[in-house]
Formats: sequence, structure tokens, C-alpha cells
Amino acid sequence: MENKSKELVRILRETYPDAKCSLDFKTPFEMVVAVMLSAQCTDERVNKTTPTIFAKYSTPEDFANIELEKLEGLIHPCGFYKNKAKNIKKCAQVIVEKYNGKVPKNMEELMDLPGVGRKSANVIMLEAFGSAQGIAVDTHCRRIANKLRTK
Repeated sequence: MENKSKELVRILRETYPDAKCSLDFKTPFEMVVAVMLSAQCTDERVNKTTPTIFAKYSTPEDFANIELEKLEGLIHPCGFYKNKAKNIKKCAQVIVEKYNGKVPKNMEELMDLPGVGRKSANVIMLEAFGSAQGIAVDTHCRRIANKLRTK
């Protein structure tokens, strides 16, 4: 099974040599925010929304200190804005208070951040830190994999 997995990874790398995350970000914290906004939202919508936000607010300190209502207004186009704003603000506060303003670089600490689950932590680890500890699979990929397994 390990040889088949390695062969599959080789084929995928050859077939898609330029594959990358479709979320736009410049810093690990911007990646955290973008991933949180992408829940139940397209990456395209997130990428249209974040440039304006990140031009004025880009650090954990900025987001920890922003008024919740202001943040809700900024992220409104991404949907579920009340819950996302609450989690983004709390996440930023934890990063500032517990991690001296730096996004943690391990799965356990990332998953302890408000609004960050295993899938999000895997995306952040890979894209922001170049460390793959798992594979982030969306519902469409999971559905196709399950169909292939039954044939």
C-alpha cells in the first residue's frame, strides 16, 4: 500500500506541478484569517474580501483590538460573519496573549485556537509553514473518494 501511495503522490506532482492553495495571504496570520473566512464560502469570495481588510488590519494585534461590529462589517460578504468575527477576534487575542503575536507552528496549538479545527490547522501548517502533517480534504473530495472505494 505504501508503494501505491508514493506512486500516486508522484503522479499527482507530475500532473499538477504548480498546484497551490487558492487562498491569497502574505503572513501566517493572514492565512489563519483566510482559512477561517473560507468555511462555507468560496476561496474566490475570500480573495475578493481580504485585500481591503489586510490593507488596514493584518496583524494579530490589529484583529485583537478591532471592534467586533467593525470586523463583522468587513467580513460580511463571506457569510456567517457574526460567528467568524467572534472566532477571528478571539483567535487573535489568544495569539497575542499566549504566543507573543506569532501563529503557533504545530497542530495541537493551532487546534487550540478559537475557530481552527483539524482541517484548517492542516491547511495552515502546509501553506504557512511548509509542513504537511495531514491532508485537508473537502466534502467534494471525500465524496468522490467514497464512491471510488465502492467500485
